[in-house]
Amino acid sequence: MVLDLQLPAVPSFEGYVAGDNAEPLFMLGEWVAGADDIRFLYLWGEAGVGKSYLLDATAARLEVAVIAPPAPLPTSLPHDAVLIVDGVDALDPDEQIRLFDHYNTLREGTGRLLATGSKPPMLLGLRDDLTTRLGWGLVYQLRALSDGDKAAALRRRAFGLGFELSDEVADYLLRHAVRDLPSLNALLERVNIEALSQRRAVTVPLVREVLLSERSL
Repeated sequence: MVLDLQLPAVPSFEGYVAGDNAEPLFMLGEWVAGADDIRFLYLWGEAGVGKSYLLDATAARLEVAVIAPPAPLPTSLPHDAVLIVDGVDALDPDEQIRLFDHYNTLREGTGRLLATGSKPPMLLGLRDDLTTRLGWGLVYQLRALSDGDKAAALRRRAFGLGFELSDEVADYLLRHAVRDLPSLNALLERVNIEALSQRRAVTVPLVREVLLSERSL
């Protein structure tokens, strides 16, 4: 079931910029809060949109583990369990059967499932019965951030590291570095370490030096 709702409130997942993802983030917040009508939630999107980040943040709040194939699913679950699976695309045939069984167990009780994949359930190429189960819950696409959203996220990350990121540096990062946000954040952290070690400000020349040194490795 896919809903098309206009919802104003978006929960805060530190380090994640909502962009066009306000609705799925709201529903994820409701899922985390244990809403009775949002027990099964599936998020999908291309690599780099933050699926794993959101699942890790969610798992940390609930103090549960994220299962990321090829790590195996648990052999059994209580009816009231919380199960988080990152990347159902990678489930082998036996694990698909196990997730199907877990879904039924959770549905019969009060348990909840949060899962991600790269495509909508019907396009995953999984077992038909598992595909159907994943489609029974709420299904949302996580969309890639715009350049403006990425720049805002980088400025927020820079603030957390203790410095102000200029528009010039943010623009340079977006034009010359790998463009997915996890990679950009990781680069920004390496640039910050270099700036501290050299006692320099974070500028375009420093970012250029870091990029050139990494490309020469």
